[in-house]
Amino acid sequence: MSILTYFARAFVAGERVNDAVKVVRRLNQKGIMATLDILGENVKDARMAESAVNAYIELLDVIAKEGINSNVSLKLTQMGLDIDYNFCLENIRRIAKKALDTGNFVRIDMEGSFYTQKTLELFKEVFKDYKNVGIVIQAYLKRSYDDVKELNQLGARIRLCKGAYKEPPEIAYKKMKEIRENFLRISEILFEDGNYPAFATHDTYLINRIKEMAKNMKKRNEDFEFQMLFGIRPKTQQRIAEEGYRMRVYVPFGTHWLPYFYRRLRERKENVFFVLKNLFKR
Repeated sequence: MSILTYFARAFVAGERVNDAVKVVRRLNQKGIMATLDILGENVKDARMAESAVNAYIELLDVIAKEGINSNVSLKLTQMGLDIDYNFCLENIRRIAKKALDTGNFVRIDMEGSFYTQKTLELFKEVFKDYKNVGIVIQAYLKRSYDDVKELNQLGARIRLCKGAYKEPPEIAYKKMKEIRENFLRISEILFEDGNYPAFATHDTYLINRIKEMAKNMKKRNEDFEFQMLFGIRPKTQQRIAEEGYRMRVYVPFGTHWLPYFYRRLRERKENVFFVLKNLFKR
């Protein structure tokens, strides 16, 4: 087994739905919620996109049947955004409807900046009819504060993360101090005007600041949640849940785990540092 394969498998639940269900069940037993992600992105073939849609529809049925506490996350390029906007829109509508029928929630992941505007436009279109769909915002993008203000007005549910794609300095903050400052700046308006925000970070400094901000703004623990990646700081995840906060773990699975992991590491050196720093951090 290569080092890359070893690292990748540490952060992926497995290749099959059953593998993912077992992981989620173990998390649920610890008081931790989950969001399941079937790995895949940048699909160029319509049949592959339709196959991904059907896989998510089946996954939503499995979640309901198994009675596990998990929603789903997906990428628009996996659903055909590179093929045709309207084709992708209808695919997301199908998944959103299935989620609504099964009492579940769909999170649309944010990808590189080339897709930011398209993703927001498609999300807003779907959100008109399906309020059980949420979106991700990346704090390192300079546009994100204004995007969140607009999304708050719609009542959208937002997951805020730092961001993991390589972006130019013209549109993205590069220094960690600036990214953290913008993360907290956005967090404040999410607490003020947002709809059940999710703070996705493994950064102890940001976690503590979010807790402090929630307390100062008199927010209840059930008004927001923390999110982390599967395999990253599991002891911290459990501790946050035991403190009474809502904790959700992002659980990717599927056969495309190695290409996915390799692309993330190749794309941005900070991602490599993140994995190495957190692999043994509890």
